[in-house]
Amino acid sequence: MRCATPRRALAALVAAGALLMLSLEAHAQARDQIRIVGSSTVFPFTTAVAEQFGRSTPFRTPVVESTGTGGGIRLFCAGIGPQHPDIANASRRMTPAEFDSCQRNGVTEITEIPIGFDGIVVAVRRGGPRFGLTREQMWRALAREVPINGQWVRNPYTHWNQIDPSLPAQAIEIIGPPPTSGTRDSFNELMLSGGCANVPEVRAITDARERQTRCQSIREDGRFIEGGENDNLIVQRLATERHGLIGVFGFSYLDQNTDRLEGKPIDGVEPTYENIQSGRYPVSRSMFIYLKNAHVGVIPGLREFLQEYTSERAMSETGYLQTRGLIVLAPAAREAARAAAASLRPMGRPGT
Repeated sequence: MRCATPRRALAALVAAGALLMLSLEAHAQARDQIRIVGSSTVFPFTTAVAEQFGRSTPFRTPVVESTGTGGGIRLFCAGIGPQHPDIANASRRMTPAEFDSCQRNGVTEITEIPIGFDGIVVAVRRGGPRFGLTREQMWRALAREVPINGQWVRNPYTHWNQIDPSLPAQAIEIIGPPPTSGTRDSFNELMLSGGCANVPEVRAITDARERQTRCQSIREDGRFIEGGENDNLIVQRLATERHGLIGVFGFSYLDQNTDRLEGKPIDGVEPTYENIQSGRYPVSRSMFIYLKNAHVGVIPGLREFLQEYTSERAMSETGYLQTRGLIVLAPAAREAARAAAASLRPMGRPGT
């Protein structure tokens, strides 16, 4: 009788595995098209690969949705089955909390594939006043509270020259990504936390959580406008509205609109391809795609799609993604990304 319980447990496991396979088979029958969600910054690159994939293979063109990095990873991590996407685009690395959510929901094997770099640019309509900014000036323009005479007060700055007399007497108006966007996460970390790092009143804060709150809490008095998940909407608004409005978005959108927009130097460094690739530009980041390994072999074309994405014709210095604004990986890093895609090597928990 003592053997019955282990046998029942084994039978239950076998039954669960069979149900999972049936679910995935039903998934394949219900959907013969790859579904991808996530970052608006990675969206144009993945869309270009999807279009090339649809033209050059017998598989259907994948569906790519721009949901923002955070929203896309939530959809990706929600589970396995016909209602869940196969790939998530991300303009930052998956967080430990997101990874844990995936694990709880049965998405236990995930392949992380870096695709290149991007810079977060601060841009304006071409032809306006020419001036550069520092990360500290950007932080002082956007922070909910700033230190004045040793005291933290609600941000009083309404014009740039109030922050620094060398800046123009121009109203502070900035349009940027919402909290669900990976661009916003990277902007908070690289621009705002980077900008407040050397402020004496911030350095005096010993509690890490309080320091992060001081650095990354953005004012809510209308000086900062959330432009939505689609960076193209920010570009269009900058290009058509009066001079003075400043936009925050990924470099690729600036690169595709240099006839209408110009990027501002940050800490004295221009937002160029070379400066971002070399790491000189201070607001640079890596971009990724995440694959749900359980869907490989079930959803048609997933392996072939990864082969196209990581091919030299796509992500090399002469590849078609570079012409779309992707700042490509170095050759050794591209080879490592290609190997990860080919082997479906599961990632470990980020930060461990």
